[in-house]
Amino acid sequence: MRSLRLRFPDTGQQARSADLVFLLIGLVVFLGVLYQFKVTTEAINYWNLHIEHIEKKQNPNKTDRIRPNLQNRKISLEIRKEIKNANVILGRINFPWETLFNSIENAVSKDIALLSLLPNVSKKSLRISGEARNMSELLAFIKALEQEKIFVNAHLLNYKIKKSSSHQPIIFQVITSWGRVS
Repeated sequence: MRSLRLRFPDTGQQARSADLVFLLIGLVVFLGVLYQFKVTTEAINYWNLHIEHIEKKQNPNKTDRIRPNLQNRKISLEIRKEIKNANVILGRINFPWETLFNSIENAVSKDIALLSLLPNVSKKSLRISGEARNMSELLAFIKALEQEKIFVNAHLLNYKIKKSSSHQPIIFQVITSWGRVS
């Protein structure tokens, strides 16, 4: 392999005069650009104030210059939509679920097995699916739901007797609404 013959400048070497001249020219150009930038921004500020002054004279009722921007309107509509969704979620989170579940628990007997609860917070309704040992137990459950303070209008949506099983349980769906939950 061939050796490279690299020569680095000696540490004692002086900077050439051409290098210093280019450095000074660069500094002068940089300072000129900064000065021009300052002059331009001052001119922009002056004309903006002048325009506002003229608009205030023409329209004394308006205190601020308002220029509607389509993108700002879109952002504002998106923000409103997000706030509305957040309020719906907060309403669901802040709902007193414990009171609702305690009332359901009080209405259920040992002969009723609840399979699913589908609450709809916006409509204040609750769909309950389950199995009852017999029809009298199912009707007693519905009556017990109506006797709970928070539930109103408990109705049997549908039922089906499961004949394939030896005990022939009743599969049902009940819907109820809740009033004021505290």
